Amino acid sequence: MIKIIASDMDGTLLNDQMVISEKNADAIKQAQALGVHFIVSTGRGYTEVKPLITAAGFNSPMITFNGAEVLNEDGETLNTTPISDEVAQTLVQLFKKEGFYFEMTTSNGVYSDNRASRIQNVARLISDTNPDTPFKMAVSLAAARLELMNINYVDDYQTVIDDPKIDIFKLIVFSMDGQEKLTPLKTKIEAEDSLVVTSSAPTNLEINNINAQKGIALQAFAKGLNIPMSDVMAIGDNLNDVSMLKVAGVSYAMENGHDEVKRIANHSAKTNSEDGVGLAILEQLAEK
Repeated sequence: MIKIIASDMDGTLLNDQMVISEKNADAIKQAQALGVHFIVSTGRGYTEVKPLITAAGFNSPMITFNGAEVLNEDGETLNTTPISDEVAQTLVQLFKKEGFYFEMTTSNGVYSDNRASRIQNVARLISDTNPDTPFKMAVSLAAARLELMNINYVDDYQTVIDDPKIDIFKLIVFSMDGQEKLTPLKTKIEAEDSLVVTSSAPTNLEINNINAQKGIALQAFAKGLNIPMSDVMAIGDNLNDVSMLKVAGVSYAMENGHDEVKRIANHSAKTNSEDGVGLAILEQLAEK
């Protein structure tokens, strides 16, 4: 039987209403009662994750910011893998030169220079990962999501980079034109070998330290528990989940997931609006 379950959130554990369904939560709690370790693995930060799992009635450690920060069940930081200030400065200059809207996720919350653009782009992300959600509702959900987060609005990102108390965990670049416009930018970013570029939606790129990946963090978590990766299950829907799906012995792609994710995973799960995570967990718990 599996001993660790790692699940992505957006488009995976969260349904179209951006909450954890009762069936998903019940399956997680059933696994935990059997001694299985459950860990959230997400591009989100702690302040966005904790209220959702608390509302669902369970607790778990967390891999956040795609692996740039790992926290225990009490929200205490176990490990961080930030982007260097020098590299962050280079990225900021590139994004400004190319005319992209972008954000920084840091140890002090999210930094943005435009509230209206932030709501619009988060709404598009919600709409992309939940195609059945009307865009008007996605805008409302995006505005509500801001209330959960520590959002800081700045005129100049350089003030963030220059602050010695702030670690930069991830940069996110958005484009309503999708990958047609983002792909050339991705090529330029990848020229810096200290970075890894993934995506959680067709309209964004997520940039992390090359050692801040869900797969690397999941391997370290399993090693700390002396559990072989063959006994680890991972489930996700998008490109920032690929690294953990590749290293897990049991991997599930959501039916609503990216085609590349489906090619990599060795199992398929129902969509996020059909309790796909919960059903996949119960399927594995039934294995002897």
